[in-house]
Amino acid sequence: MGLDALPPGGWWLVGGLLLLALELMAPGVFLVFLGAAAIATGAFTLIFDLGMPAQLGLFAIYSVVSVLVGKRIYARPVVSEDDGTLNERSRQLIGRKVTVTRAIEDGDGRVKLGDGEWTACGDFHADEGERLVIKDVQGTRLIVERPDALPPR
Repeated sequence: MGLDALPPGGWWLVGGLLLLALELMAPGVFLVFLGAAAIATGAFTLIFDLGMPAQLGLFAIYSVVSVLVGKRIYARPVVSEDDGTLNERSRQLIGRKVTVTRAIEDGDGRVKLGDGEWTACGDFHADEGERLVIKDVQGTRLIVERPDALPPR
């Protein structure tokens, strides 16, 4: 069995694996998405026996979708050097929206920010699930306030 016996879907799978390997050797977080698109195209080609125009169209669609999804996943908020918070990560939190995970009573509670929970304080009562905005940061404690108008979660 030679390489000429490899079905077209197999070539897509091999190409996708090569792109993933290239991403490991020269990381740039781009080839991984094209590799995923090639693997998906190969799988569909093997399952549905697609012709070359359909394969190329499918690869183009999968490439665009995977790059857009990857961009959304890996996108970081850009921090401008002009705003004075470049080296002050805690200052970058001001204005972000959080959700109360333990009611804020007597000024203390907990809120969810990203994938973690933080101690929060505010001069008001807030029930669990309520959405608030970070007003300030003092050490590891977030100072929160009620927003003017946040859409419900």
